Amino acid sequence: MAADDGTPDGARAGEVPPEPVGPVAAVRPFLVTAGRVAPDAQGRPMPVETQVVATAEGLAALDRLSFERHDIVAACRRPQSIAEIAARLRLHLNVVRVLAEDLRTAGQLTVHLPDTAAVHDSSVLRRVIEGLRAIPDSRGVLRDSD
Repeated sequence: MAADDGTPDGARAGEVPPEPVGPVAAVRPFLVTAGRVAPDAQGRPMPVETQVVATAEGLAALDRLSFERHDIVAACRRPQSIAEIAARLRLHLNVVRVLAEDLRTAGQLTVHLPDTAAVHDSSVLRRVIEGLRAIPDSRGVLRDSD
């Protein structure tokens, strides 16, 4: 209740109440997922680099999906990684993992898991590094190859 001078309870006249730090979440992540964690069918969490894309069924059901599920399917008209979706929609990573698994089960998303053999292949990392070094900087100068 506000005091007679219009200041909120606990605040002194002339004081400015503190601003909330960061965005205020309307709903806690565990409520969105009903307290579930994010394992896949084999009991492992979906890797953050997992690519997901909306199916025709998912796009057709878009108007019937609620809140975060709608936003995830809409964002996945083109392939997106789990990490990209979480960042773009400002959702907790595990929330996106759980909802993506639910949407996959419902046939509204297709999930493409990364090839674990390629992830552990050091030649892939070397090719990425070489590719990055081949990109000139803003002055057009190539980076050192050391």
